[in-house]
Amino acid sequence: MTPQPFPVSEIVAARRPHRKDAARNYDALLAAAREAFAEHGAEASLEDIARRAGVGIGTLYRNFPTRRDLFESVYADEVNALCQAALEVAGREPWEALTAWLDRFAGYMVTKRAVREALEGESEIFQACRESMYSAGGPLFERAQRAGQARADMDFGDLLRMVAGITATAFTDDAQRDRVLAIALDGVRAAR
Repeated sequence: MTPQPFPVSEIVAARRPHRKDAARNYDALLAAAREAFAEHGAEASLEDIARRAGVGIGTLYRNFPTRRDLFESVYADEVNALCQAALEVAGREPWEALTAWLDRFAGYMVTKRAVREALEGESEIFQACRESMYSAGGPLFERAQRAGQARADMDFGDLLRMVAGITATAFTDDAQRDRVLAIALDGVRAAR
């Protein structure tokens, strides 16, 4: 895959402050919010997020004037990381590249569920994120299909829905989630 600008990358870059100290606080807030949303869902406390990030609530509101701004920024940052992961694994063998990216996608789904609950309807950011995700992961899937390693009777949308459905289930731990995902991906692998 040739590095390309994804629509979500432009959104993330436009939102991130340029000053080093402000960018550090922004990144800390995103990391804290991601963690809090994974633990507590959309109802995570903004005060708790600021505390986890080691900043005051005023710094949180300067970066994210509304709760929606924070949700959208976390979501866009996650999708951007997912797109970058596709570029990082693209040089691997087709099946290995696809499954490495899908493992990352499964982890991303935890944050997505919490954020999606909080945001009603489709936003411009969701549209850019969806387009970016398909542009990043779709070629990995198509490459695995061309190599005869992934089933030809499904498309990338089918694959994402399958993984999303699996990750929507509660698991006792990450190892169990990874095991169930591996079993499902065996069904995606082309018959040899």
